[in-house]
Amino acid sequence: MTREQVTPLLFSAFVMNTNSHIQHGLWRHPGAQQSDFNDVNLWIKLARKLEAGGFDAIFFADVVGLYGPVEGSYEVNAREGLQIPSNDPSVLLAALAVSTEHLGLAFTSSIIQAHPFEFARRVSTLDHISNGRIGWNVVTSSLENSARNFGMDRLVEHDERYRWAQEYLDVVYKLWEGSWDDGALLKDKARGIYADHKKIHKINHRGERYSVDGPHLPSPTRQRTPMIFQAGASPAGRAFAARNAEGVFLLSPTPEIAKKDIDATRALAVAGGRRAEDIRFLQGLTFVVGSTEEEAKRREEEVDNYISTDGFLAHINLGLDQKTGTPLDPDLPLKEIKQEGGLSHIAWLRQTMTDREPTVRDLAQITARVRGRFVGTPDQIADRLVEFQRAGVDGINVMNWTIPGSYDVFIDEVMPTLAKRGLVREEPATGTLRHRFSGRDQLADTHYGRQFRGAF
Repeated sequence: MTREQVTPLLFSAFVMNTNSHIQHGLWRHPGAQQSDFNDVNLWIKLARKLEAGGFDAIFFADVVGLYGPVEGSYEVNAREGLQIPSNDPSVLLAALAVSTEHLGLAFTSSIIQAHPFEFARRVSTLDHISNGRIGWNVVTSSLENSARNFGMDRLVEHDERYRWAQEYLDVVYKLWEGSWDDGALLKDKARGIYADHKKIHKINHRGERYSVDGPHLPSPTRQRTPMIFQAGASPAGRAFAARNAEGVFLLSPTPEIAKKDIDATRALAVAGGRRAEDIRFLQGLTFVVGSTEEEAKRREEEVDNYISTDGFLAHINLGLDQKTGTPLDPDLPLKEIKQEGGLSHIAWLRQTMTDREPTVRDLAQITARVRGRFVGTPDQIADRLVEFQRAGVDGINVMNWTIPGSYDVFIDEVMPTLAKRGLVREEPATGTLRHRFSGRDQLADTHYGRQFRGAF
């Protein structure tokens, strides 16, 4: 593929404000600094490196509960530092916003953890601080412990969580899009009028779960609504993304499966009145880079020496009986696992193995070794990224083995090759997060949330 036939990819760094995010055990590597995640300077330095290195965004994952059965042991979680301890990424974004100029700042927040009125206000505050660089990954929480932490006696059924999420978004859309008209903020010192009350509206939302009067307390930001991200391959999750998402995170094992997922979601979006290009798809991948294939393989062996099988099984929340905490039969087919959480992960694991039905015994090995791992030279990695681009992928969500090492290697060794192929922007993108993804600052006219502009 020639340079003229490709377009630049988007690049996001996938991280979490914790010790062990995805690649469990790697925090023990001598070069790993993620065990010092409480140090804000670690993140400031990383964000500045990403910004200078051509990345479009840093994306923080998050959870609000423990992996595993609610009555079971969490010894492995604590021993591995597996997302415990962890900190609130939205607070950290404020520090990164004032330490960077152009880098997009996206974070995860669940519908169960904050009332939509408070959440909308906090996000608008962050969007003002960053001058429009905030993105929100909407999640519904699949952990039983998360539900218990917020006063529920059990996890709400899977599809019902997405119905809940839609009302949550209806509330925040009304606040972000409809509560303030354009031109409401005057700051007129001569007349002594700061804001025009006739252009500020209560939303008076009355729904199944929420009752919110409004008005929204912050004035509109450059984006009004932060860029909306979503991840989830279940039918309910895909339908939710087709209506709301502007960015979708994928963890597809092959370009062919990525294409099927992308085509299915875009078809739903078009059927709902949106344009296919209104949604950008980012594929999650991790890299082991070498100047030669042999060097890359040696580095892969080094990585594998630190992998924690216990950590991987605890993280995917599928290797234990969800009621008793006892290990599942290692020969149990994945298709027979019945639980509320992790449906998209089960689907992904089953797609990975095409010659037979994977079992519980396969879980850790598949997850550790196959989850988006590319091993090779920069040119080989570029070839693979082009394959995903041909499948419809718009960007790469770069997962790490170590922080900051994985990103240092990717920026210093891979990015120059990608730039020669035309896969990286020649000039750094500026402006709002949404603008660098879609060329616009605010929601597209076809987006579901735009119906609330001027509605009050």
